[in-house]
Amino acid sequence: MPPVPPLELHTIVLIAAAGLFAGTQNALAGGGSFITFPALLLAGLNPLAANMTSTIAMFPSQATSAIAGRKLVDDVGPLTFRQMFVISVIGGVLGAILLRITPPTFFERLVPWLVLFATSMFAWGAFRKQPLHAASSMPRWALVLTQAAISIYGGYFGGGIGFLMLAALTIAGQQIRAATATKNMLAMAMNAAATLVFAFSSLISWPAALALCAGGIGGGLLGAWLIHRLPPRIMRIFVVAVGIALTIYMFVR
Repeated sequence: MPPVPPLELHTIVLIAAAGLFAGTQNALAGGGSFITFPALLLAGLNPLAANMTSTIAMFPSQATSAIAGRKLVDDVGPLTFRQMFVISVIGGVLGAILLRITPPTFFERLVPWLVLFATSMFAWGAFRKQPLHAASSMPRWALVLTQAAISIYGGYFGGGIGFLMLAALTIAGQQIRAATATKNMLAMAMNAAATLVFAFSSLISWPAALALCAGGIGGGLLGAWLIHRLPPRIMRIFVVAVGIALTIYMFVR
Protein backbone atom coordinates (compact mmCIF):
# COMPACT_ATOMS: atom_id res chain seq x y z
CA MET A 1 0.00 0.00 0.00
CA PRO A 2 1.53 3.35 -1.02
CA PRO A 3 1.77 6.04 1.69
CA VAL A 4 -1.00 8.58 2.09
CA PRO A 5 -0.24 11.40 -0.39
CA PRO A 6 0.61 14.87 1.00
CA LEU A 7 -2.13 17.42 0.50
CA GLU A 8 -1.71 20.97 -0.78
CA LEU A 9 -3.36 23.88 1.00
CA HIS A 10 -6.06 24.42 -1.62
CA THR A 11 -6.97 20.72 -1.44
CA ILE A 12 -7.31 20.92 2.35
CA VAL A 13 -9.57 23.97 1.97
CA LEU A 14 -11.77 22.06 -0.50
CA ILE A 15 -11.91 19.08 1.88
CA ALA A 16 -12.99 21.42 4.71
CA ALA A 17 -15.73 22.74 2.42
CA ALA A 18 -16.85 19.14 1.80
CA GLY A 19 -16.92 18.63 5.57
CA LEU A 20 -19.05 21.76 5.96
CA PHE A 21 -21.55 20.42 3.43
CA ALA A 22 -21.49 16.92 4.96
CA GLY A 23 -22.07 18.26 8.46
CA THR A 24 -25.00 20.32 7.19
CA GLN A 25 -26.36 17.30 5.33
CA ASN A 26 -26.11 15.09 8.41
CA ALA A 27 -28.00 17.65 10.49
CA LEU A 28 -30.78 17.97 7.92
CA ALA A 29 -31.23 14.52 6.42
CA GLY A 30 -28.22 12.24 6.99
CA GLY A 31 -25.87 10.81 4.38
CA GLY A 32 -22.83 13.03 4.92
CA SER A 33 -20.47 10.18 4.05
CA PHE A 34 -21.73 10.42 0.46
CA ILE A 35 -19.99 13.81 0.37
CA THR A 36 -16.84 13.12 2.39
CA PHE A 37 -15.95 9.79 0.78
CA PRO A 38 -15.85 11.03 -2.86
CA ALA A 39 -14.15 14.26 -1.74
CA LEU A 40 -11.30 12.25 -0.23
CA LEU A 41 -11.09 10.07 -3.34
CA LEU A 42 -10.76 13.20 -5.47
CA ALA A 43 -8.04 14.44 -3.11
CA GLY A 44 -5.96 11.39 -4.04
CA LEU A 45 -6.66 8.98 -1.18
CA ASN A 46 -7.31 5.35 -2.05
CA PRO A 47 -10.75 3.96 -1.08
CA LEU A 48 -9.47 2.24 2.07
CA ALA A 49 -7.75 5.39 3.36
CA ALA A 50 -10.74 7.54 2.37
CA ASN A 51 -13.17 5.33 4.27
CA MET A 52 -11.07 5.29 7.46
CA THR A 53 -10.29 9.00 7.33
CA SER A 54 -13.95 9.91 6.75
CA THR A 55 -15.08 7.79 9.72
CA ILE A 56 -12.60 9.44 12.09
CA ALA A 57 -13.21 12.96 10.80
CA MET A 58 -16.99 12.99 11.10
CA PHE A 59 -17.15 11.31 14.51
CA PRO A 60 -17.01 14.50 16.66
CA SER A 61 -19.95 16.18 14.92
CA GLN A 62 -21.88 12.89 15.01
CA ALA A 63 -21.22 12.53 18.75
CA THR A 64 -22.44 16.07 19.36
CA SER A 65 -25.74 15.36 17.60
CA ALA A 66 -26.19 12.07 19.44
CA ILE A 67 -25.55 13.54 22.88
CA ALA A 68 -27.88 16.46 22.17
CA GLY A 69 -30.80 14.04 21.74
CA ARG A 70 -29.90 11.62 24.53
CA LYS A 71 -33.03 12.41 26.60
CA LEU A 72 -35.22 10.75 23.95
CA VAL A 73 -33.22 7.51 23.94
CA ASP A 74 -35.21 4.47 25.08
CA ASP A 75 -35.05 0.69 25.39
CA VAL A 76 -35.71 -1.33 22.25
CA GLY A 77 -38.37 -4.01 22.53
CA PRO A 78 -36.95 -6.89 24.57
CA LEU A 79 -33.49 -5.30 24.89
CA THR A 80 -32.38 -2.43 27.10
CA PHE A 81 -30.56 0.50 25.51
CA ARG A 82 -27.40 -0.52 27.37
CA GLN A 83 -27.51 -3.97 25.76
CA MET A 84 -27.99 -2.43 22.32
CA PHE A 85 -25.11 -0.06 23.03
CA VAL A 86 -22.78 -2.95 23.91
CA ILE A 87 -23.79 -4.85 20.77
CA SER A 88 -23.05 -1.75 18.69
CA VAL A 89 -19.60 -1.25 20.22
CA ILE A 90 -18.62 -4.89 19.71
CA GLY A 91 -19.96 -4.90 16.15
CA GLY A 92 -18.17 -1.63 15.37
CA VAL A 93 -14.86 -3.08 16.58
CA LEU A 94 -15.32 -6.28 14.57
CA GLY A 95 -16.22 -4.35 11.42
CA ALA A 96 -13.25 -2.03 11.80
CA ILE A 97 -10.85 -4.93 12.36
CA LEU A 98 -12.32 -6.69 9.34
CA LEU A 99 -11.69 -3.58 7.25
CA ARG A 100 -8.09 -3.28 8.45
CA ILE A 101 -7.29 -6.85 7.45
CA THR A 102 -9.09 -6.57 4.10
CA PRO A 103 -6.59 -6.48 1.20
CA PRO A 104 -6.73 -3.00 -0.40
CA THR A 105 -7.24 -4.44 -3.88
CA PHE A 106 -10.21 -6.50 -2.69
CA PHE A 107 -11.73 -3.49 -0.94
CA GLU A 108 -11.40 -1.39 -4.11
CA ARG A 109 -13.36 -4.05 -6.02
CA LEU A 110 -15.94 -4.21 -3.23
CA VAL A 111 -16.47 -0.44 -2.87
CA PRO A 112 -18.78 -0.01 -5.90
CA TRP A 113 -21.14 -2.62 -4.48
CA LEU A 114 -20.98 -1.07 -1.01
CA VAL A 115 -21.77 2.37 -2.44
CA LEU A 116 -24.63 0.91 -4.50
CA PHE A 117 -26.07 -0.77 -1.39
CA ALA A 118 -25.64 2.38 0.71
CA THR A 119 -27.26 4.56 -1.94
CA SER A 120 -30.20 2.18 -2.18
CA MET A 121 -30.62 2.19 1.61
CA PHE A 122 -30.43 5.98 1.74
CA ALA A 123 -32.98 6.42 -1.04
CA TRP A 124 -35.34 3.90 0.56
CA GLY A 125 -35.01 5.40 4.03
CA ALA A 126 -35.13 9.02 2.91
CA PHE A 127 -38.31 8.78 0.90
CA ARG A 128 -40.31 6.03 2.59
CA LYS A 129 -43.24 7.04 4.76
CA GLN A 130 -42.08 7.26 8.35
CA PRO A 131 -44.32 5.57 10.96
CA LEU A 132 -45.77 7.88 13.61
CA HIS A 133 -46.26 5.17 16.19
CA ALA A 134 -44.79 1.83 17.15
CA ALA A 135 -45.53 -0.63 14.41
CA SER A 136 -44.79 -4.10 15.69
CA SER A 137 -42.22 -6.05 17.66
CA MET A 138 -39.21 -8.21 16.96
CA PRO A 139 -38.04 -11.36 18.82
CA ARG A 140 -35.03 -10.84 21.08
CA TRP A 141 -32.74 -13.09 19.02
CA ALA A 142 -33.74 -11.37 15.78
CA LEU A 143 -33.08 -7.93 17.24
CA VAL A 144 -29.65 -9.01 18.52
CA LEU A 145 -28.66 -10.48 15.14
CA THR A 146 -30.01 -7.49 13.22
CA GLN A 147 -28.18 -4.92 15.33
CA ALA A 148 -24.99 -7.01 15.31
CA ALA A 149 -25.05 -7.21 11.50
CA ILE A 150 -25.74 -3.48 11.14
CA SER A 151 -22.95 -2.67 13.61
CA ILE A 152 -20.38 -4.82 11.81
CA TYR A 153 -21.36 -3.21 8.51
CA GLY A 154 -21.17 0.19 10.21
CA GLY A 155 -17.63 -0.43 11.41
CA TYR A 156 -16.62 -1.76 8.00
CA PHE A 157 -18.16 0.86 5.69
CA GLY A 158 -21.10 2.60 7.32
CA GLY A 159 -23.05 4.06 4.41
CA GLY A 160 -26.79 3.83 5.08
CA ILE A 161 -26.53 2.54 8.67
CA GLY A 162 -28.78 5.29 9.96
CA PHE A 163 -31.68 4.20 7.77
CA LEU A 164 -31.04 0.53 8.41
CA MET A 165 -31.20 1.11 12.16
CA LEU A 166 -34.20 3.41 11.92
CA ALA A 167 -36.10 0.70 10.07
CA ALA A 168 -35.04 -1.99 12.56
CA LEU A 169 -35.86 0.12 15.63
CA THR A 170 -39.34 1.05 14.41
CA ILE A 171 -40.06 -2.58 13.52
CA ALA A 172 -38.88 -3.51 17.03
CA GLY A 173 -41.54 -1.22 18.46
CA GLN A 174 -39.99 2.21 19.03
CA GLN A 175 -41.81 5.37 18.06
CA ILE A 176 -40.09 7.49 15.44
CA ARG A 177 -38.76 10.21 17.79
CA ALA A 178 -37.24 7.70 20.19
CA ALA A 179 -35.95 5.60 17.29
CA THR A 180 -34.17 8.61 15.78
CA ALA A 181 -32.44 9.49 19.05
CA THR A 182 -31.58 5.86 19.81
CA LYS A 183 -30.24 5.39 16.29
CA ASN A 184 -27.94 8.39 16.69
CA MET A 185 -26.53 7.08 19.97
CA LEU A 186 -25.99 3.57 18.62
CA ALA A 187 -24.34 4.92 15.46
CA MET A 188 -22.05 6.99 17.68
CA ALA A 189 -21.14 3.86 19.65
CA MET A 190 -20.15 1.79 16.62
CA ASN A 191 -18.27 4.67 15.01
CA ALA A 192 -16.44 5.45 18.26
CA ALA A 193 -15.27 1.84 18.33
CA ALA A 194 -14.22 1.99 14.67
CA THR A 195 -12.45 5.31 15.23
CA LEU A 196 -10.32 3.82 18.00
CA VAL A 197 -9.28 0.97 15.69
CA PHE A 198 -8.62 3.20 12.67
CA ALA A 199 -6.68 5.83 14.65
CA PHE A 200 -3.63 3.54 14.72
CA SER A 201 -3.62 2.97 10.97
CA SER A 202 -0.89 4.51 8.82
CA LEU A 203 -3.50 5.07 6.10
CA ILE A 204 -5.17 7.97 7.92
CA SER A 205 -4.59 11.37 6.32
CA TRP A 206 -4.64 13.54 9.44
CA PRO A 207 -4.61 16.90 7.58
CA ALA A 208 -7.68 15.74 5.66
CA ALA A 209 -9.30 14.37 8.83
CA LEU A 210 -8.80 17.64 10.71
CA ALA A 211 -10.12 19.67 7.77
CA LEU A 212 -13.21 17.46 7.49
CA CYS A 213 -13.74 17.57 11.24
CA ALA A 214 -13.60 21.37 11.38
CA GLY A 215 -15.92 21.65 8.40
CA GLY A 216 -18.27 19.03 9.86
CA ILE A 217 -18.64 20.89 13.15
CA GLY A 218 -19.36 24.13 11.28
CA GLY A 219 -21.83 22.27 9.08
CA GLY A 220 -23.62 20.88 12.10
CA LEU A 221 -24.16 24.42 13.40
CA LEU A 222 -25.23 25.61 9.95
CA GLY A 223 -27.61 22.66 9.62
CA ALA A 224 -29.21 23.52 12.96
CA TRP A 225 -29.87 27.01 11.59
CA LEU A 226 -31.13 25.76 8.22
CA ILE A 227 -33.29 22.95 9.55
CA HIS A 228 -36.35 25.21 9.71
CA ARG A 229 -35.47 27.12 6.53
CA LEU A 230 -34.43 24.56 3.90
CA PRO A 231 -36.63 21.63 2.80
CA PRO A 232 -34.78 18.41 3.76
CA ARG A 233 -36.18 16.76 0.63
CA ILE A 234 -33.86 18.92 -1.49
CA MET A 235 -30.85 17.69 0.47
CA ARG A 236 -32.02 14.09 0.21
CA ILE A 237 -32.42 14.32 -3.56
CA PHE A 238 -28.93 15.79 -3.87
CA VAL A 239 -27.39 13.01 -1.77
CA VAL A 240 -29.11 10.30 -3.81
CA ALA A 241 -27.83 11.98 -6.99
CA VAL A 242 -24.29 12.03 -5.56
CA GLY A 243 -24.61 8.38 -4.57
CA ILE A 244 -25.75 7.35 -8.05
CA ALA A 245 -22.94 9.32 -9.69
CA LEU A 246 -20.38 7.86 -7.27
CA THR A 247 -21.66 4.32 -7.88
CA ILE A 248 -21.33 4.73 -11.66
CA TYR A 249 -17.89 6.28 -11.26
CA MET A 250 -16.65 3.46 -8.99
CA PHE A 251 -17.88 0.79 -11.41
CA VAL A 252 -16.29 2.34 -14.53
CA ARG A 253 -13.03 3.71 -13.05
